[in-house]
Amino acid sequence: MGKRKVTTEASSSSSSSGHETKKAKKEKVDKKSAAKQTKVKASSSKSSDKTVATKSKPKSYPKEIDVDDNNETDKLEFTEPIPKKNAKGQLVFPDQSDFRPNMTPKEVLAAGSFGGTYFRPIKSTVTGKSYSGVWKELPKDWLEGLNIGKQVSCAVYDEKVNTYGVKCGGSLQMWEESGWIHKQDPYGWFMWYCRFYQGRRSSDDERQIGRWLRCAGDTGRWRNNLISKCVRSGCAFDNAGVSPVVRQTLQHWAYRLNENDFDAGVKKMKKKGLA
Repeated sequence: MGKRKVTTEASSSSSSSGHETKKAKKEKVDKKSAAKQTKVKASSSKSSDKTVATKSKPKSYPKEIDVDDNNETDKLEFTEPIPKKNAKGQLVFPDQSDFRPNMTPKEVLAAGSFGGTYFRPIKSTVTGKSYSGVWKELPKDWLEGLNIGKQVSCAVYDEKVNTYGVKCGGSLQMWEESGWIHKQDPYGWFMWYCRFYQGRRSSDDERQIGRWLRCAGDTGRWRNNLISKCVRSGCAFDNAGVSPVVRQTLQHWAYRLNENDFDAGVKKMKKKGLA
């Protein structure tokens, strides 16, 4: 009986001690688990902070023509819908979100551009071919009310045709020699834009969009040049007397400075201490 009692006691004592040991172990496990969860949360928080702090890099656009794909166009295929303007007056191309001109090709021509010569007859040194009557590929409604011989295909540049009454831009020869002209669009950027607007897509699109961005995009050279000149002269964004040459240039790139873009540009200048 004594042994059994001792055993029982021992067993009881052992059971009590084991219970306490298990309880202590459980508490340790719970503490470790809580510590791990705290670390995970802290790590998650740091990761989240890094995610917020890390800005996505801007898309890179090629500057040079892909020589392996510099070919003429056999036929035009329009696969994308005609873009619509958003509330800010920008044209929205769903497949190219960075490209936001605010003038359609029709508006560029109707406003008075290129001294009336854009689709004149030319001899391309890029393709080695002669072109004439290319304006006929444009939708008929784009040409309504225009004098084709004076405003679209005139052989001699007439600055009086232009919106701002000034001459701007380089010659086709200059653009060709600079390596900017792709064989598929021998007249240049505006020819590409007319076709892209109508829905054609090609391997040269990103290069051409990159050119537009560097000229008339948010950080574009000529867009910000015009904003800066308006600020320094104390004139309104739409004062045609402020740099008409730059305004005409931007129009040839399907862009016209508006109040929203001007205000945004001024804010950027102030942050940099330039205004």
